Amino acid sequence: MMSQREGGFLITQIHHLGRRVFTELLKQNEIDIGPGQGRILFALWQKDGVPINDLVERTLLRKSTLSELLDNLENAEYISRVQSDEDRRKILIKLTERTRKLQNVYIKLSREMTKIFYDGFDDEEISIFERYLHRILDNLIALDSSTNDKPEDEL
Repeated sequence: MMSQREGGFLITQIHHLGRRVFTELLKQNEIDIGPGQGRILFALWQKDGVPINDLVERTLLRKSTLSELLDNLENAEYISRVQSDEDRRKILIKLTERTRKLQNVYIKLSREMTKIFYDGFDDEEISIFERYLHRILDNLIALDSSTNDKPEDEL
């Protein structure tokens, strides 16, 4: 019989506390976006002008959650929705000039968070830890893709 493990509980605590710390760093730098929105912007900084389904895959957010976050980002003029030139039925999500200017600050703050996360770890420990996290994520993705009803992410 397997004893009770704390990994999931610890990951959840790290997630919630990390979001609070990161949100505070964003506010200190006068960036008015939440971590969930930042996740979308980060994906768009990697590849801009993509359909919503592409963002669903890259952020692992449910389409309904993503749509709500995109509405908020659009209202705040961080993104725009434009029709694809190649397929008029397809709507692409594009960054605005305002958002492109935030990229360097956001990445700098992300690096600060990484330093906070890994304070006291050596490179080998970080590599091992991240390999384990990837295995856990792969397990969850495999389970999630086998069901039609994906769990709702927190906003």
